[in-house]
Amino acid sequence: MKEDFEFYIITRNTDYGSTEAYKGITPNKWVSFNESTKIYYISEPRLNKSHLKTIISHLEFDIAFINGIYSWYFSILPIFILKKEHKPIIVSARGMLNSQAFSVKRKKKKIFLAIARLLGIYKGVKFHATNLDEAKCIKAEIGLKASVQVAPNLPRKLSNQQTDKKNKSNPTRFVNIARIAVEKGTLTLLSALKDIKEPMELDLYGPIYDSVYWDNCKTVISELPNYIKVTYKGVLESEEVPLTLTEYDFFALLSEGENFGHAILEAFSAGLPVLISNKTPWKNLENQHLGWDINLKNRTEILNALNVAISMKSKDYIKWSESAYQHAKTFIENPELIEQNKALFLNT
Repeated sequence: MKEDFEFYIITRNTDYGSTEAYKGITPNKWVSFNESTKIYYISEPRLNKSHLKTIISHLEFDIAFINGIYSWYFSILPIFILKKEHKPIIVSARGMLNSQAFSVKRKKKKIFLAIARLLGIYKGVKFHATNLDEAKCIKAEIGLKASVQVAPNLPRKLSNQQTDKKNKSNPTRFVNIARIAVEKGTLTLLSALKDIKEPMELDLYGPIYDSVYWDNCKTVISELPNYIKVTYKGVLESEEVPLTLTEYDFFALLSEGENFGHAILEAFSAGLPVLISNKTPWKNLENQHLGWDINLKNRTEILNALNVAISMKSKDYIKWSESAYQHAKTFIENPELIEQNKALFLNT
């Protein structure tokens, strides 16, 4: 949207959950990212109310766009500062108000939302939802009178790395790109592999958010049959994702839910059919030869999807792979995506 907007991004100078500063980045000053975007990377010692207030008050802008709900410095405190500046505010919930998001820290989240309603924190604030289901969830938590506008996430542009998909690997190769966390269903996926009777490989990419949970995952991995190979490959940089995906046959993510699921669309873009839960916007996949959207409470359904994927013949797999790529292409190149996102800001 660079032809119509300029963006000023305020963020940390580290990845979420990390203490290691980004290499080659000067913190606490505006850095030019491209012709339409500047970024202010705040170092930990300068992350406080006074510094945030100074940055915001000295910046000329029309609309404030806040990512997320629960971060004190990046989701909550900025609302108080911005309201004093009398600036229009959009809060993108990013699935954090969806029902499945309350499986983790439910009590704390509910208490915060109750306080937010009581204090009117979100009075006069517009919410961004990526689909109609998320819009309903936002209204359920914030209030039926909450202003909510729907605009699908803007995905990465196609890289054309997936054109003629190779034959399916032997053994079949699966990839999971997500946080190693309860809500991402890592353990659910690994536990299902215990009953698989054919050779297969699964590579896991993503940061480990809960060491106890990861220990449980490693225990399950150690109990798997020796013809099933599971490897943890560490954290994958965003720009490495498209090319890495082309090394696999299927993408597997049995998360409790996704408000959009960038990784799912990335998988389609690389020609990978997917095994995902039925709690995402991506529905009716099997009928379209795109993969499977599975009821996570039905273990048989999970196993059936895995077995069909493993036993799929190469000639059939190539058709499914092409269907996945074309589905991504149609979605990404839809001009309405840009227009809906423009409208999110222009209608404020």
